[in-house]
Amino acid sequence: MSDTENTPVPARPLPSYLVSRYQGWKATTHKDNAVWYRRLAVEGQTPRAMVISCCDSRVHVTSIFGADQGEFFIHRNIANLVPPYKPDGDLHGTSAAIEYAVTALRVPHVIVLGHSNCGGVRGCHDMCAGNAPALEEKSSFVGRWMDLLRPSYGKRNGIEDETDRLRAMEQDAVILSLRHLMTFPYVAEAVEKGELSLHGLWTDISDGTLEYYDAKEDKFAIVG
Repeated sequence: MSDTENTPVPARPLPSYLVSRYQGWKATTHKDNAVWYRRLAVEGQTPRAMVISCCDSRVHVTSIFGADQGEFFIHRNIANLVPPYKPDGDLHGTSAAIEYAVTALRVPHVIVLGHSNCGGVRGCHDMCAGNAPALEEKSSFVGRWMDLLRPSYGKRNGIEDETDRLRAMEQDAVILSLRHLMTFPYVAEAVEKGELSLHGLWTDISDGTLEYYDAKEDKFAIVG
């Protein structure tokens, strides 16, 4: 890694609309729940679940489940992917989050949440189809990350309707992540002991539908 100690940091003040929103939150939500926030600060976090979701700004995890602050340990990345366990001494943000959630926080559930119209999955699709040369570049972080999902394109390329093909790939990303989770020894051990359960979900942004992966049937079904 290069020495970045002397690299200039071009940080600037917050935009005014964010300042206004913060001030409103501090004067209402925080003030009305001051005891709860102090308790969170003093007692630390004991989340009910870890959620691995996409970075997409349209995916509002806490809103979907009506969760309060402190309920979910949330990790977001492009296309909600989990890489396979690879203890090579390199930098692994997603793997670090999983390790912390399972071994330190001892969450009882890990949820992988995929979604419709995923830009990362679309990028993988277009890259594999030869329509996104920039993502093929070695320097593309997105492209190399989405290489994880390349096998899904070959598997789903026969689906004629593009919308259905992309949806299948989005759901493949969830299943792939669940499989990769089980390559982490502490995840597999906790699952085997009954201390941890894994869940795969996919949500349609437009109509709010939530589907879960039924491993026995190897398909997604509507929740509720």
